[in-house]
Amino acid sequence: MKQSSKCALGGIVAALSLVMMISVAIIPFLTYALPAAAGTLIIFMVVETDKKWAFGVYCTVAILGMLLVPDKEVAVMYLAFFGYYPIIKAVFESRLNNIIGWILKVATFAATMVVSYALMMKFMGVTIDETEEFGAMAIPILLGMGTLAFIMYDIALTKMITLYMMKWQKHFKRYFK
Repeated sequence: MKQSSKCALGGIVAALSLVMMISVAIIPFLTYALPAAAGTLIIFMVVETDKKWAFGVYCTVAILGMLLVPDKEVAVMYLAFFGYYPIIKAVFESRLNNIIGWILKVATFAATMVVSYALMMKFMGVTIDETEEFGAMAIPILLGMGTLAFIMYDIALTKMITLYMMKWQKHFKRYFK
């Protein structure tokens, strides 16, 4: 792929990712789904270019997201996890066996969520409403439910990557040479 095509693809991925995250202002109940969907677009950069280009697009979207996205929780979720996850998923799956890869993926998710929410609560005033109703047990329960959702997200990402490479990549290559 030519440098100009890589730049064009990066611009398209960045623009679509930002539009998805800004859409939370219109569809507020998708606070977690839209940054996850925006992160899936990084897959195109990983598959079609390489991890360096994907990381560049991630950084661009993360910075612009913090500046432009009205719901900062969405921007932080993209910055803290969903934006770079397709990149590290590719690294873990290409270099590690399945069990160690899964352990590292789940550990990365859990650590990132704990740290990002602790920082958001401290510096941005974000609260976890469930702690008022369920007490201290709410946090491990939410983390467990989040981990299950993350595992489903990872499996869906794998299926999307497989589908893209088997069915859509040949059509995509016609437009970006």
